[in-house]
Amino acid sequence: MPPSASAPRSRRSRRRSARDGWVGRGELRQRDLVSRSRRAVRWLQPGLVVKRWVLTSGLGLLIALLGAAVWADLQPIYWTLASIQWLLKNLTTVLPREITGPLVLAIGAGLIWLGQSRSFGTIQQALAPEKGTHLVDALAAQGRLNRGPSIVAIGGGTGLSTLLSGLKRYSSNLTAIVTVADDGGSSGVLRRELGVQPPGDIRNCLAALAREEPLLTRLFQYRFRSGSGLEGHSFGNLFLSALTAITGSLESAITASSRVLAVQGQVVPATTADVRLWAELENGERLEGESAIGHAPSPIVRLGCTPERPPALPRAIEAIAHADLIVLGPGSLYTSLLPNLLVPELVAAISRSRAPRLYICNLMTQPGETDGLDVEGHLRAIEAQLASLGVEQRLFTAVLAQEDLQASPLLDHYRRKGAQPVVCDRRRLQNQGYDVMQAPLQGARPTATLRHDPRSLAVAVMRFYRQHRRQQRAA
Repeated sequence: MPPSASAPRSRRSRRRSARDGWVGRGELRQRDLVSRSRRAVRWLQPGLVVKRWVLTSGLGLLIALLGAAVWADLQPIYWTLASIQWLLKNLTTVLPREITGPLVLAIGAGLIWLGQSRSFGTIQQALAPEKGTHLVDALAAQGRLNRGPSIVAIGGGTGLSTLLSGLKRYSSNLTAIVTVADDGGSSGVLRRELGVQPPGDIRNCLAALAREEPLLTRLFQYRFRSGSGLEGHSFGNLFLSALTAITGSLESAITASSRVLAVQGQVVPATTADVRLWAELENGERLEGESAIGHAPSPIVRLGCTPERPPALPRAIEAIAHADLIVLGPGSLYTSLLPNLLVPELVAAISRSRAPRLYICNLMTQPGETDGLDVEGHLRAIEAQLASLGVEQRLFTAVLAQEDLQASPLLDHYRRKGAQPVVCDRRRLQNQGYDVMQAPLQGARPTATLRHDPRSLAVAVMRFYRQHRRQQRAA
């Protein structure tokens, strides 16, 4: 093609590209303007707890100015009115009233918008400098969380932290009551060598409820992979142990760690006692220690602890008394859940509470701990534990269980390791008076493990809570 023919075409292409670029930038500016307008309107929605204080501040400024004027024998008011009268007289002389009014109004509105936008922008930079959330969205979300139900979650291990990480999307009024019977791994070493209560499960719950930057949470969960004396320990366990030595108690160490991580809710140990678990097996053998009980060679018939009847923390009792929902599980039945029910004061507080109580069952059985147990078997173990404390009534009359799991290579892998799906006979349990709810708790996405999905689990728990609330209102 001759150059004379290609030149006009290239010029047309450049003009078209420039025009498309202008159109693209114009659309972006228009979208940004629409987005800003919507955010501005959202400041008018109720529940942000901002407008009332802005108006209060404005009213306070006017009253303060009035007080100063009265103190000065009203002279500043006379001077101000005279100045405004002189200014308006001269302005309306130069420009007609039809132009002066809207112009002054627009200037005032512009100054208000500029001052408020810069003020809130400065506040956002101070509160969340690296977060992409706008201040109005953050305030709306926090207001919704503050209005959420008061939920007490009882348990330990990874199951409790999984539940908490899902529930913190719905409420900031969360209390985790955590077992302190762990004697294995990093927690067991620190417990034996430093004489502190095991911090591992507490660390997991603090990390699950943390609102601080993800890097700080990752640091709290970091586990050393080498180093003489450090290998196997997590930074959070060492941090909590050091704080316990400094503050004098694990409870104070948890409070300090909660401030560092900006924890949404509170984490409370089930007891302040140095609890040691023991279990009697069906074959007559007696096992000592949480790590040994998790690999019992025979079915467990009785669980206990030393010392007997350990005391509960007042914060735990208070949280249960004010709870809108009490949840037990998920987690290892004999080593994470039932140890909390060895604290008589906790059991008594739960029995006094009028809040709905929900037991969340595991997806799979645990070899050496719950072999062959279905959902009914798990509930019978809980009731037997309570009966040993003299509690005859059912504390947990509602149960949340997994829907029937479909055949998969992952399920076959678990079966080869001795684990089986925890079967739920819904009709049989309902005939016994249980309120049974089943849901896909492992989530919709394929994973490498068969565990509860935090979001799916929280959705099911909140659905149960809302259904119970509707039934209460109907009654």
